[in-house]
Amino acid sequence: MTKSRILYMALTRFLLGSGLMAIAGNTMAAESEDFNVAEVYQARCYACHGTGAAQAPLLGDVIAWEIRMEKGLDTVVQNAINGLNGLMPPRGLCAECSDDDLKAIVEYIIEMSQ
Repeated sequence: MTKSRILYMALTRFLLGSGLMAIAGNTMAAESEDFNVAEVYQARCYACHGTGAAQAPLLGDVIAWEIRMEKGLDTVVQNAINGLNGLMPPRGLCAECSDDDLKAIVEYIIEMSQ
């Protein structure tokens, strides 16, 4: 097991154990009209994409996101939905996010990384 995978698993267990994931899940992505992509990113995605945990590409890393976008937005969104390489779990840390919510988050990350 790689160091990144161990770190990711520890982070996930911490968030689950502390109840932070449950609290955020109940308030962040409850309804599409109330969906605030920046808030959901901060609550759900920052743990990895803001720190580089589990080898996640960082928000603002222009080159890392350009490389991913060479595959196209649909592929990047599908990777967020289905998980990737055993490091990013399906739906990231936002199990209650809809596919459209995840697409909005990916678009937000791309926009903030240009």
